Amino acid sequence: MQIISLEEAIRKITSLPADTFGLKGRGQIMPSAIADVVVFDPDTVIDRATLVSPNLYPEGIEYVLVNGELVVDNGKRTEVFPGKAVLRT
Repeated sequence: MQIISLEEAIRKITSLPADTFGLKGRGQIMPSAIADVVVFDPDTVIDRATLVSPNLYPEGIEYVLVNGELVVDNGKRTEVFPGKAVLRT
């Protein structure tokens, strides 16, 4: 059962909160923006976390870039940790 479209779900977790909280250069892919990108297969992505095991990683997420650096490569975590707290700009 689909409640909202994939495009609307992505907007609600990217550009909408960035705009709401005034986070300039975040939430959209454009020149000079901070590169936080997730590449996933919408047909296979699934959250495996449970109340008993909340730290299980999802399946179907192939690549993640944080601040332009690869932190998930071909579905495997790298040892790169470029993330930082996001403050209003």
